Amino acid sequence: MSDKKQIKLNIDGTEVVVDKGTTILEAAQKANIDIPTLCFLKDINEVGDCRMCVVEVEGRRGFATACIQEVEEGMVVRTHTPAVMESRRTTLDLIISNHNRDCLTCTRNGNCELQSLCVKFNIQSVEFEGERTKHKIDDKSPSIVRDFNKCILCRRCVATCKKIQGIGAIDCINRGFESCISTVGDRSLNDVNCTFCGQCIQSCPTGALKEKESINEVWRKLKDPDVYTVVQTAPAVRVALGEEFGLEIGTNVTGKMITALKRLGFDKVFDTNTGADFTIMEEGNEFIERLNNNGVLPMITSCSPGWVKYCEMNYPDQISNLSTCKSPHQMFGALIKSYFAKKQNIDPSKIFVVSVMPCIAKKFEIQRNNMQGVEGYNDVDAVITTRELARMIKQGNITFDQLEDSKFDNPMGEATGAGAIFGTTGGVMEAALRTVSEELTGKSFQNIDYTAIRGEEGIKRAIVNIGDKEIKVVVASGLANAQKIMEEIKSGKADYQFVEIMACPGGCVMGGGQPIKNSKIRATVDVRKLRADALYTADEKSKVRKSHENPVVKKVYKEFLEKPGSKKSHELLHTSFEKREKYKLK
Repeated sequence: MSDKKQIKLNIDGTEVVVDKGTTILEAAQKANIDIPTLCFLKDINEVGDCRMCVVEVEGRRGFATACIQEVEEGMVVRTHTPAVMESRRTTLDLIISNHNRDCLTCTRNGNCELQSLCVKFNIQSVEFEGERTKHKIDDKSPSIVRDFNKCILCRRCVATCKKIQGIGAIDCINRGFESCISTVGDRSLNDVNCTFCGQCIQSCPTGALKEKESINEVWRKLKDPDVYTVVQTAPAVRVALGEEFGLEIGTNVTGKMITALKRLGFDKVFDTNTGADFTIMEEGNEFIERLNNNGVLPMITSCSPGWVKYCEMNYPDQISNLSTCKSPHQMFGALIKSYFAKKQNIDPSKIFVVSVMPCIAKKFEIQRNNMQGVEGYNDVDAVITTRELARMIKQGNITFDQLEDSKFDNPMGEATGAGAIFGTTGGVMEAALRTVSEELTGKSFQNIDYTAIRGEEGIKRAIVNIGDKEIKVVVASGLANAQKIMEEIKSGKADYQFVEIMACPGGCVMGGGQPIKNSKIRATVDVRKLRADALYTADEKSKVRKSHENPVVKKVYKEFLEKPGSKKSHELLHTSFEKREKYKLK
C-alpha cells in the first residue's frame, strides 16, 4: 500500500483510486482506459503539446490535457465525448496535412504511432490540404538519416537528447510554419556534437529519424560468388530480435537467429560474444598493467563507440584514461581476417565481415582511423542493426518463429557467459572482474556474480576486494550519467580505478538499433530489465562463465597471439583515440 494520499476519481463511469500526484493519463492506464498520445514520453517529454490526450472534466470549461493534469478528489473525467473525439480528429488532420505521407515506403510502416492513430480514428482523407513545408534530407552521417518532412514536432527526440543524454545536439529552430527540429546552424548531424547513439530514433514516433541502412550492400555481397561472407551477432541482438516477429520482449532467439542467418546465405555465422571474451583478456591485462605499474587510472572501457566519441569531443584531456582495446566486434573482425583467414586458407581481401549490432554508432565506428588489422583491411566491412536484420529475414521470406535452432559455426563459435552479459550495463565490468580477480590472485573463484554493479540505476558504485587490493569501480549508462562521472574524474574528486561507461541508458539492450517500442509500452513495461534478464539467464546456463577459460580464446593465444598484451595483440586488437571538434565549419 502506498504511503501517499489516495485520490478517488471517476473515469468514463469507472471508479479509480490512485496516489496523489498521479496524472489523468496514468489513472486511465490503471483502469485500462486508453487515452491517445503523440508527444508524451514518460519521464522524458511530459509537456502536453500535441493535444491528442485532451479529455473533459466535469465542471470545467474547455479540455484538460491528460498527460500533465494531476487528478483531484471526486474528479469526473470523460475521455471520448463527441467534442473530445472531434478535437482529436482535427489535431490529427492538422498534423498529417503537413506530413510526408509515403507510408508504404517508410521504414516505420506498421510501427508508426501517427499511422496507428490515423487508423484508430479512421482518417481516410485530409481535410486541411494546403502548402507543405519542404526540407532537405540529412544523410551525411554514417549512422543517422534525418527526414524532417516526416517530423510532427513532438520534440520527443529533443527531450531525449537533452535530458537523458545531456547532449542537446538538436532543438526546435525558426518560428511558425517554418519551425523544425534541427541543429546549430542547421548543420548535418555529422557536423555537430551528435554521438550517433540513436536514442533519438528510439524516441521518434514516426519515420523522421532512422538508421542509415546497409542492407542492400550486404545483399550484394551475399549474392557475389567471389566473396566469402562472415556474420557476427552481438549479445543484445538475440534477446530483442524476436520482438520484430511478435515474440515476447526478452525472448532469447539465438538458435533461430543463427538458422535465419545461414538461410540468408552467410558462409559463416559467428558469435560476437567470442570477441567479447578476447576483449576481456586484453582489457583485463591492460587494467592489471596500469594498476601494478602506476599507469593512468581510472581506466575507462572503450567498447561503446557513442561514449568514445563523446569523450573525444568533451573530455579530450581524459582520452588517456580510455582503454586502448577495440570493441568486441572490431577485435573479432580483425581475428577473422587474420587468424581465421590463415587457418581456412582464405584470402582476407575476399572476406566480407558483417556485424549485427544493437547500436547505430557502430556504423560510425567501423570508419574510424586505426580500425584495420596488420594486413590493412578494415576489421569490419558493414554493420546492420537488429531492425535491419529483421527486415532482411522478412525479405528472405523466412518464417522466423517456426525456424529450428542451430549453433554457431566453428572453429570460432564458442563463447562464455561473460561475453553474453556485455549486452547490459555493468556486464563489461562484471566480466572483466571475473578474469582480473583470478589473474591477480592466482586463485579460482566459484562466486563470480558481482550483483552490486547490476540493476537499473544509471550510476552504480562498488568497492571490490581482490586479494590484498581494494578496487573502487563505477558503472554508468546514458551520457548524462557519464558526464557526472567524468566531472568527478576531471576535478580529482573521484578515486576510482576502473570505470565502465555505456552511451545508451541500460546498455546495449537499449541500443539505438534495437526494436522500437511505442510510448505506451515504454510507460508500462520495463523493456531493459526483460532483455537484460535474458542475458543473465544465458550467462547462468553457460558451461563456461569466465573469458579466460574459453577454449577458443586459449587456442588462438597459443597458436597466434602469444599472450594478452603481446605485440601481435596490440597490432590487431588495440587502437587509439583522438580529440574531436564538437562542431565542423561548413
